[in-house]
Amino acid sequence: MEQPPQHRRWYLGPILVMTLLIGVLVGKGWELTGYATETYEELKTFSEVLTQIQRHYVEDVNVKELVLGAVRGMLSTLDPHSAYMTPDMYKEMQVETRGEFGGIGIQIGVKDNRLTVIAPIEETPAHRAGIQAGDYIAKVNDEATKDMTIMEAVRRMRGPKGTKVSLTIERKGTPDPIVFTLVRDIIKIESVRSKIIDGNIVYIRITQFQESTARDLRQALKEFRDREHPSMILDLRNNPGGLLSAAVEVSEQFIPPGKLIVYTQGREGRKDEYVSHPKDDYEEFPMIVLVNEGSASASEIVAGAVQDWGKAVIVGASTFGKGSVQTILPLTDGSGLRLTTAKYYTPKGRSIQSTGITPDILVKAQPASVTKPGSSGSSASASQSSISPGGASSSPRSGDKAPPNTTGGLGASSGLGTLEDDPQLQKAVELLKTWKIFKELRPL
Repeated sequence: MEQPPQHRRWYLGPILVMTLLIGVLVGKGWELTGYATETYEELKTFSEVLTQIQRHYVEDVNVKELVLGAVRGMLSTLDPHSAYMTPDMYKEMQVETRGEFGGIGIQIGVKDNRLTVIAPIEETPAHRAGIQAGDYIAKVNDEATKDMTIMEAVRRMRGPKGTKVSLTIERKGTPDPIVFTLVRDIIKIESVRSKIIDGNIVYIRITQFQESTARDLRQALKEFRDREHPSMILDLRNNPGGLLSAAVEVSEQFIPPGKLIVYTQGREGRKDEYVSHPKDDYEEFPMIVLVNEGSASASEIVAGAVQDWGKAVIVGASTFGKGSVQTILPLTDGSGLRLTTAKYYTPKGRSIQSTGITPDILVKAQPASVTKPGSSGSSASASQSSISPGGASSSPRSGDKAPPNTTGGLGASSGLGTLEDDPQLQKAVELLKTWKIFKELRPL
């Protein structure tokens, strides 16, 4: 089976959150085949328009800005995830996959043609202030997001550490917009956390899929491997994605060797398959995977793989539905092009794009309390942050009251599951207990 070159990296986080593959172009980065003849007349028209603007526009124009504007407009006509990245944005995108970047603490994408929060990142201003998966971002610093691309929104949310940014949020079930003012900073993200809950259940939470995620997961599982009759809850709620390689390596922990985990297919029908490798520490025990509407991209790959192979029961709410692959193409000036080149499919051939993963058992999350603008939890009192790419953080000011927990029971302080006020986690624990009881039943 053909393997992708080692200089490539697949990134599946929608801001961003979006599936990315880092590739290297030959020469100047453009494939000059028969397309040159086909596009000559169109490029001639573009050149004429540019010339007329330079000659007759009422003010002097910056040709470079005009060309970049044309590039951004061209990519925006394709889909919400194809975009142009400036040299600074391209560098930061490369850094973020290592788990350290700046921003305000949310992963964003486009859903229903609106700029949408895929998930808040735990231990960030957005998370602590109460921004939720599924929130629509109507404005960034009083600038409407209508017709704004994801990359443009990210650029506006980024900024130096300690500076503020305001988001106007529209939320289903809330009649009035909510304004959040958040403070930017630089943080590191711990992608894997674990503990034992309710006696003998291994609970592991993965917040993002980074370079170190699979290694950290193996270490967490190693600590619990010697427990008697273990069972496991893998919590992927509000996990917006990350590296494809990490998603495959995580899936390999629970899927037998030689099994298809995911495949991608582009316009010309070429399929790239990712198959589990032999593992000495392959795990085989009762497992529940928790997902919700903030689970996207790489999270959906893992959930879809274990669901198709019958290795886990999926519990929670239907996932985001980010199933397209973006290829990151470096350009000669240090900038980059993010271009949608394929879709990914589960082992059974299910496309997740726009539909997501449907849980085996649907369980609604605890309804979150709504904080109104100006009250505690909706303003700049929030703590650390980061956005993929871009993000930020700040500590709560003295006298500020902590905002209510609006993450479906994930816990704003620890990021680990607590049974109180978390019906999805409660259902997972109940199922594992029932699993054990039925397994021990024997006929008379």
